[in-house]
Amino acid sequence: MMMTLHSSITPGSDLLPSFGTAALTDFATAYPDASVKLTHQLAGHPLLTRAALGELAARMPASSVEYNLGRLPLGVDPDETPHNGLTLAETIATIADNGSWAVLKNVERDPAYGALLDEALAPLEPIVRAATGPMLHREAFAFITSPGSVTPFHMDPEHNILLQIEGEKTMTVFPASDSQLVPPEKSESFASGGHRNLIWNDAFAARGTAVHLQPGDAIHVPVKAPHFVQNGDQASVSFSITWRSSRSVAEGELHSLNGRLRRRHLPLVAVGARPERQMFARGLFRVARRIGL
Repeated sequence: MMMTLHSSITPGSDLLPSFGTAALTDFATAYPDASVKLTHQLAGHPLLTRAALGELAARMPASSVEYNLGRLPLGVDPDETPHNGLTLAETIATIADNGSWAVLKNVERDPAYGALLDEALAPLEPIVRAATGPMLHREAFAFITSPGSVTPFHMDPEHNILLQIEGEKTMTVFPASDSQLVPPEKSESFASGGHRNLIWNDAFAARGTAVHLQPGDAIHVPVKAPHFVQNGDQASVSFSITWRSSRSVAEGELHSLNGRLRRRHLPLVAVGARPERQMFARGLFRVARRIGL
């Protein structure tokens, strides 16, 4: 099916769309299962400067921020992640020199950043809707990181595009379907609220694809595709725009169901390439959840 790609910007506006035609074409080819490097036009946006993000951080609840020392091994126990000894404001203000990593979560709850998320996602929405249905649970995250910082090996439950705004970093992305990287038991615990970090083995390195990101670059990361990030030699700002879909929600339901079945030594459900169509198994999940299985 051919799809016409178009900008979401109102005719006569002096604003650029978040993604140009070439990026949208590349995204449409890759989505939802493949990682792909894209270009974007939000670098230099006034809401995404370090100063603006520092102001945003000051008005966010503590539950919506996370920060720690940034020079970490690729595999790390989340309970052993070292704190940097600074406040969040100090961390952001001195990010170029303090060896830290910080994330502001759900920034779309702030009206200005909610509008920015809508602007960024608008050109992508027709492509997403055609492939996996409506964009659900749309969220945005801002990452501020020191030179040399590492985001350990992990996976995320959302469809994700990371936009590089300031500085440089390299993201290494691995196939989402590799059960050696993400064993079924990990998918099951993750679907039920388990931590995103994964166990790293140096033998995994050859399976990943390293993608270098500069301001104006972006990368699409499929749901649950394992990845880690190595920051460059300057402070970095990245903006992550995410959404869920009927497919990602269904996959989570089926893995959660399998976790319940595994604990009771019952036969597991096969999670197919189109879990949103596995209506009987999804119904079984809802019954199991309702009765506390």
